[in-house]
Amino acid sequence: MSLLDTVKTTEDVKKLKIEQLPTLADEIRERITDVVKTNGGHLSSNLGAVDAIVALHYVFDFPKDKLIFDVGHQSYAHKILSGRNEQFPTIRQKDGLSGFPNVFESEYDAFCVGHAGNSISACLGYCSARDTLGEDYSVIDFVGDASFFNGENLEALISSSKKPSKMIIILNDNGMSISKNDNGLYRFISSCTTRKSYKKLMRFADKTMGWNFIGRALKKFKNFIKVSLNHQSAVESLGFKYLGVFDGHNVKGLVKILTNIKNSGETVLLHLKTVKGKGVTDAENNPSYYHGVGSQLKNGVSAFSSAVSGILERAAKNDKAVTAICAGMKDGTGLAEFAEKYHNRFFDVGIAEEHAVTFSAGQAIGGLKPVVCIYSTFLQRAYDQIMQDVCLQNLPVIFMIDRAGAVGADGATHQGLFDLSYLRNMPNMSVFSPKDTEELENIFNYCLKLGTPCAIRYPNGQNAEFETHTDINQSLWEVFGEGENVILAVGPRTLRLAFAVQKRFEGKVQVVNARCVKPVYKSFIDSLENKNVIVLEENVNGGFGSEILETVCENKINCNLHIKCFPDKFVAHATVLDQFLEAGLTEDEIEKLLKL
Repeated sequence: MSLLDTVKTTEDVKKLKIEQLPTLADEIRERITDVVKTNGGHLSSNLGAVDAIVALHYVFDFPKDKLIFDVGHQSYAHKILSGRNEQFPTIRQKDGLSGFPNVFESEYDAFCVGHAGNSISACLGYCSARDTLGEDYSVIDFVGDASFFNGENLEALISSSKKPSKMIIILNDNGMSISKNDNGLYRFISSCTTRKSYKKLMRFADKTMGWNFIGRALKKFKNFIKVSLNHQSAVESLGFKYLGVFDGHNVKGLVKILTNIKNSGETVLLHLKTVKGKGVTDAENNPSYYHGVGSQLKNGVSAFSSAVSGILERAAKNDKAVTAICAGMKDGTGLAEFAEKYHNRFFDVGIAEEHAVTFSAGQAIGGLKPVVCIYSTFLQRAYDQIMQDVCLQNLPVIFMIDRAGAVGADGATHQGLFDLSYLRNMPNMSVFSPKDTEELENIFNYCLKLGTPCAIRYPNGQNAEFETHTDINQSLWEVFGEGENVILAVGPRTLRLAFAVQKRFEGKVQVVNARCVKPVYKSFIDSLENKNVIVLEENVNGGFGSEILETVCENKINCNLHIKCFPDKFVAHATVLDQFLEAGLTEDEIEKLLKL
């Protein structure tokens, strides 16, 4: 029997001898790797966090104490150690465990997360609630180096120089976000704490002082060394006692450190150096590739993402003003090849979507033609910047919005089901949804010529190319067939669904590739008089269907209109097919709306 078989909850972890913890950590890594091989998921980030999470469960009293993860894609070990090991093979599956912390799933999950940069604010809020209600527990933030320097976290850090007691920030420093971390502030902190002089003197001080917080003179001496050598007094001026840099894979050492921190009741920033992908050689050597993987640890190929670099390279070759911008996701958004070929025109700003958008606005107003490549779910974070900095000034910024629509196993925090609703309401913004990669390039070149804000959204996954293509300069929409039933479809998945219905009811269904969501093709709207119209879209209410409804009413078009979209709720993790079934986006459900 393995050690992990005897460990069901946090209380079981505490029953182990400290010498057994490294073995437990190794078994958890093996468990995570085996399950991710089957289900897909986040591998590198979880492997690197195992040792620290084991130590946390050994020292603290969860769920009384609160453990909050930033992003949460490194929480698998926490799930395993909090009574969910038997369910762990269901992770990211329909009706199974979420791939991220979820307060509705377990009392051990203190906060729902899935995006970066909010953990320090959440921890401060928790501490405020605890102190106001007269309760007593520790609040621990587990945050990566890329997320730590996100704008909201920095706002939380500087919100007050006085921080609450029993709040611990664990900085999991692996030098990576998803791709390599090139954040300027991170480089400063990292360089300060990796100097040989700092390490040598810190080892001497630790050996002299031991693990306990004793001896005012020695503590002052150590602080003097720390301030003199690396200027990190800034951290302590924010209200934190800085401790680091320690080996994040030394479980026994971490237990001693965390025990002393817990007993001290101080407000601490504990800086740990870890290896992303720890324990799996391939993941250690290529952590970006193994950050998020599919079954058999293979990276899924997304047709649209794979086409982006080539499209931008061809545009950049002909126009020196074209640039590409991403927010810490060069590989995920398909920009790796462009970055290599046009490195002077590629800008990765780190996990800072708001900055990415306003940075692009600055480029645009200065005469460049920036292309911002961001996942739909993360673009939400820059709503105000799109509105105020880009659209208000009517600047030629093109947003390439990846993973728009249903995203499958990543679940509620990552669904791209909201962008149509907010983008279509922004003045000066044009919104497009190509059916395949050939049309993507056609629309992209069209947007370059428009010289105004444009958003081009497309889903993840493999998407087959369609046979027929009409230049968007000739017609905003593509129309196929005739019939008193008109299906307006947005995007490749709903378009394929519309064609399947058309095939079943030949001669009775007209299909429209509504590739331009805004502006709508108003001259075509007149043809909807007395027709039975069905709108299909991968978006919640308020998107393209609402745009059609408003246009029909404004133009007093008499038609029978049905809108099939995703419901007004957060969509849980499942396959994309299951998510479509749940939303009623199926041939059978559409057939019920036809006039036959």
